[in-house]
Amino acid sequence: MRIGSLVVDGVQRYGIVDGDHITLLAESADVFGVLAADDPKAALTGHRLPWDPTTELAVPVPVGSIRDFITFEQHTAGSLRAVTGAGAIPDAWYEAPAFYFTNPHAAIGSGATVPMPPGCEVLDFELEVAVVIGAAGYNLTVDEAFDHVAGFTILNDWSARDLQGREMRVGLGPAKGKDTATTLGPVLVTVDEFVDHEVDGRFDLNMDVFVNGTRIGGDTLANMAWTFAELIAYASRGTWVRPGDVLGSGTCGGGCLAELWGWRGNRQPPPLRIGDTVSMTVEGIGNIHNTVIAGPPLHEVPPARRRPSVSASFGDDRRGEAARL
Repeated sequence: MRIGSLVVDGVQRYGIVDGDHITLLAESADVFGVLAADDPKAALTGHRLPWDPTTELAVPVPVGSIRDFITFEQHTAGSLRAVTGAGAIPDAWYEAPAFYFTNPHAAIGSGATVPMPPGCEVLDFELEVAVVIGAAGYNLTVDEAFDHVAGFTILNDWSARDLQGREMRVGLGPAKGKDTATTLGPVLVTVDEFVDHEVDGRFDLNMDVFVNGTRIGGDTLANMAWTFAELIAYASRGTWVRPGDVLGSGTCGGGCLAELWGWRGNRQPPPLRIGDTVSMTVEGIGNIHNTVIAGPPLHEVPPARRRPSVSASFGDDRRGEAARL
């Protein structure tokens, strides 16, 4: 089954996609409740509209949060060279699947425009597949985790590499470097459509990315270092995952410019420019596309106020010292 979304009369509506049409769900329908139902089609309204993936689409499901992992070894090695200057993958990467939280309010659909992030001169794309949680779970085991999956969609983790490189030196990971847009789409595809592609808990799906029609790179989803079940179990460790939580696979090998820059030692192909269109195709899911446009102005924020050094000796009255300075 494929779930898609359109804006109809100013309201975002969800529905079941079948070929070149989408049949809308009731406006009040809970998408994840529908997916879990014995008869999902019972929630359909009968209101059938054209479905054209070349047009602008909405995000296919309601988004609660977005965790983005980094699970492809080739991508990790190359992109670390370009973004942080690291010569090798740290041992900690192999010990547990690392992720960061990104901005769920910046999720956009296929066909939407992507504004250049303020202050960015080195914009990049990142080709991923995301798993979407369909049922709540707490502290799940790997064996339990996959029962909580609603389906899969394509994810483009747009990345301002110059902003990211500066802020990651602080040690908190990417923030404004990833804050402008995350594309999800074109549809959410349920797990049953991928049974013929499963290999040892992974899915052998071809992934490709293009800029202005020229293929830049790609991989197979089967090259993930961890399975999606393992990512979900780790994400839920000591906490909840809930319907609408999105977990990105991390960028596939050859799935972004930074990785290629890391291997080649120069910025070729060049960073994205205004007017460039990025398209991504994943076997069994479809294609997403977005065009970069001029972004909003950069409003400067002053650098930190520096304070004179305060003695670290035990027993100092820090508040009193600060008041006298």
